[in-house]
Amino acid sequence: MAFDIDMIREVYSQMAERVDKARELVGKPLTLSEKILYSHLWDGTPTKSFQRGKDYVDFAPDRIACQDATAQMALLQFMQAGKKSVAVPTTVHCDHLIQAKQGAAPDLMRANETSSEVFDFLESVSNKYGIGFWRPGAGIIHQVVLENYAFPGGMMIGTDSHTVNAGGLGMLAIGVGGADAVDVMAGMAWELKFPKLIGVKLTGKLNGWTASKDVILKVADILTVKGGTGAIVEYFGPGAQNLSCTGKGTICNMGAEIGATTSTFGYDDSMERFLRATDRNDIADEANKIREYLTGDSEVYENPEQYFDQVIEIDLDTLRPHLNGPFTPDLATPVGELGEKARKNDWPLKVDWGLIGSCTNSSYEDLTRAASIARQAVENKITPKSDFGINPGSEQIRFTAERDGILNVFEQLGATIFTNACGPCIGQWDRSDRKGDEKNTIVHSFNRNFSKRADGNPNTHAFVGSPEMVAAIAISGRLDFDPMTDTLINDEGQEVKLNEPRGIELPPEGFAVDDNGYLAPKEDGSSVEVKVAENSERLQLLKPFEPIKDSELQGMKLLIKAFGKCTTDHISMAGPWLRYRGHLDNIANNTLIGAVNAFNKQTNFVKNQMTGEYGGVPNVQREYKAKGIKTIVVGDHNYGEGSSREHAAMQPRFLGVAVVLVKSFARIHETNLKKQGMLGLTFANEADYDLIQEDDTFNLVDIAEFAENKPLTIEIVHGDGSKDTIKANHTYNDAQIKWYREGSALNLIKKQNA
Repeated sequence: MAFDIDMIREVYSQMAERVDKARELVGKPLTLSEKILYSHLWDGTPTKSFQRGKDYVDFAPDRIACQDATAQMALLQFMQAGKKSVAVPTTVHCDHLIQAKQGAAPDLMRANETSSEVFDFLESVSNKYGIGFWRPGAGIIHQVVLENYAFPGGMMIGTDSHTVNAGGLGMLAIGVGGADAVDVMAGMAWELKFPKLIGVKLTGKLNGWTASKDVILKVADILTVKGGTGAIVEYFGPGAQNLSCTGKGTICNMGAEIGATTSTFGYDDSMERFLRATDRNDIADEANKIREYLTGDSEVYENPEQYFDQVIEIDLDTLRPHLNGPFTPDLATPVGELGEKARKNDWPLKVDWGLIGSCTNSSYEDLTRAASIARQAVENKITPKSDFGINPGSEQIRFTAERDGILNVFEQLGATIFTNACGPCIGQWDRSDRKGDEKNTIVHSFNRNFSKRADGNPNTHAFVGSPEMVAAIAISGRLDFDPMTDTLINDEGQEVKLNEPRGIELPPEGFAVDDNGYLAPKEDGSSVEVKVAENSERLQLLKPFEPIKDSELQGMKLLIKAFGKCTTDHISMAGPWLRYRGHLDNIANNTLIGAVNAFNKQTNFVKNQMTGEYGGVPNVQREYKAKGIKTIVVGDHNYGEGSSREHAAMQPRFLGVAVVLVKSFARIHETNLKKQGMLGLTFANEADYDLIQEDDTFNLVDIAEFAENKPLTIEIVHGDGSKDTIKANHTYNDAQIKWYREGSALNLIKKQNA
C-alpha cells in the first residue's frame, strides 16, 4: 500500500469540484498544470482567475521532501518555528553526504563514520517532528520519491531543484529553498507567482539510439538555461504516451536546467504500470476514477497555441541523440557532429570516465539500456578505454538490478558500483586519476556540468547524455565516437559495430528489496532530544537575522561584480563544503569563492576598499562586517542558476551582504534572497551593469519608500567622487516586503506564532 493514502484520497475527492469551478472562472479548457494549481489553492475552492506571470498565489502543497545537505539548514530553521510536528507529510533522504571513491560498501561505511553527527541529528529531528527518514544508502531522494511518494495530480515541494523529477508521475513537484519548506512544515501557505505555461508537443516514437534524455537535451538547446524561468513545462501528444514513466521523470528532472518552475506529463498507462509495479495499486485505482482530471483537457492539446504561452513541437521519430556541454547543460550537439565541434574548440577527445546514474537516469530501464551496450563489449571482447562508475537510484533499484544480473555486466567491464547516492553528480567524488587542473573530458548521464561540478577541476569538460550513449562513448574512449556509424576494434583486432540499445521498462519478476532503508518517526516525538554540540564544526543552532536598517543601505561597499555565469555552485560550492551545510559560520567561508571578479577575471580575489589590498571574498566581507559596513553584490543574467541551495542566500546575508543587484535572477535564488530578508534587485537598464566600478559606494536613496511595483533609486558614488544614479526593479509584493522589514520570513512566522 502507498504512503499517505488517506491524504491522496482526500486530494482526489476535492479535485473534480475545484477543477470544474476553475474552468468556469477561467472561461476556457484547462491544461493539466492549471488543474493541479487551482486544486491546491490555500483557500480551497477557487474564487477567481489568476494572471500568469503576474499574480502571487498562496498554495497548499501535499507533501515535502528534503535531502540531507539542505535538510540540515531547513530543519534548523524549523526548530525555531515553535511547532510540535510538521503540518504535512515530510521526508528526509540521506544521499548527498556520501563520497564516491572505492565502491558502495567502503564508501557508505566511511560516510557513516565521517558524517555520523549529521545523520544522527537528521534522524533525531525527524523522529521528534514526525518526519519520515531514509537512511544513508537508501537511495537518491528523487528516485525514492518517484518509487514511493509521487502521485498523479499532486503538488509537492522539495529542498532540491530536481524535485521536479516527480513530474514523470504527473505531479507538480517544485524545488524550493529550505525557508519555503519551513513555511509549509509550520502550517503556513506557500507562495508562488502563478506560472506561465510552455507546452511541448511530442509526436512519433523514440527509436534506435535516441532516448528520453535526448528530448530534454533538445529542449534545453531550444530554451537555454533561462528560457523556462517563471514557467511550467507541460509535455503532451502521442509521443508523450509512448514514453515510460521513468523516461518522463528524466525529462522533467532536467527541466531545472532550463530554469522552469517545474515540468509534468498527464496521467497515462505508463504511469499506471509504474504505480502497480511499485506496489501502489491503491493509488492507481483511485487515479483511474478521476482520470480525465489528471491530464489536460482535450481541447488544449488539440489547439495548444490557444492555451499555452509558448509551444514547442518535437518529432521523436527524427530526434537524434545528443551530448550537451561542456560547462553548461544547454550547449547541445548531435552525437555525429561532436568530433568536429570538439576539434574546433580544442576540447579533449580522449574520454577518461563514463558515469551512469544520478537522480536523472538511474531507473531500472536506464540500467538495462546501458547494460545492453556493456554486454556487447563483454561478449565481443572489447576492453573499455575509459573508467566506468555506476550510481543506482535506490536500494530497490540496486537490489533488483543485482538480482537480474544487470550490475554484473558492468562489473565485468571493470566498473565501480558506487553507493545509491548522488556521488559525482554533486561533486562528491574522490577522483584518484586526476590531480590539479589538468584538462580532460568525461561523459555522464547526470543533469549538470558546470565548471568544477563533478570533481572540483575547472578544466574537466563534462558532457551530458543518455546512459546508453555514455556507455558506448566510454567503451570507445573517444568523444568523437558515433555508435550509429563507427566501429570498434576488439582485443583480437576484429572490427565490431555496436547494436542499438535494448531496455526493459519494468523488471519482469517485479521489484524486490530486503531493506529499503526507511525509518518511520515516533507517533509522539515530544520526548526525543535533539543534540547539537556547542563545539561542533558540522552543526550550529541558528540565531535570527536582524532586520537591515534603512541607514545601513547608505554607504554600502561593492563586494564583487560577478562576471558571466554565476550559479549557486559559484556562490556556495558543494563537494568538500557539503560537510558544513549545517554550520552557517563555517560554510560562509566559501561564499562567492567561485565567482569571477569582473575587474581582474580572477576568482576569490577582490579589492578591500578599506585597505586597498586584495583578498578572498569571504575574508574581505568579514572585515567589512567587523566594521559594520553593508555590501552589495552585482551580477549578470540568470544569477543563482542551478541548485536550490538557500546557503547561497543565507551565507551572504550572514556575512553582511544587504543587496544583490543583477541583470536577471533564477527563480529559486531570487525567492531565497527574499526569504532571508535581503534585497534582490534587477537593473532597470541592463547597460547600467557597465557603470559599476571597483571602488564604488552605493546609496539606496529612497529605501524608506520601498513598496510593491515601485522601482528603487540607487546612487553610485565612484572612487573619483563622480556619481551615477540608476533605477533598480524588484518583484517584492506587500507580504515579501514584510519579510524584509522583519529580517526574514522565518522571523515573521515566529512573530505570528507568538
